[in-house]
Amino acid sequence: MIVYAEVEFIIQTAHSLKEKRAVLQRMITRTKQKFNVSVAEIDHQNVWQRTRLALVTVASSKEAADREMSHALTFLQSNPAWEQLDIWRDYL
Repeated sequence: MIVYAEVEFIIQTAHSLKEKRAVLQRMITRTKQKFNVSVAEIDHQNVWQRTRLALVTVASSKEAADREMSHALTFLQSNPAWEQLDIWRDYL
């Protein structure tokens, strides 16, 4: 089972692309290290207060994949440096 999710965040504390990328790279790296997911920024690369991330995980069952994705999304949402605007999830 493959679970795909897109999540959009606003980074209120970022006042430049450099500040945004510092927050973004730290969270992407930690998410990849802690969870069995792939993560990439897919939109708003040149906007300094917004980002859209895509996450994908693969597991032998829908429940296992959904659980791993939920843990990764919860971890991303726990970062106080940004606020979640939108989330979308699909099962393939």
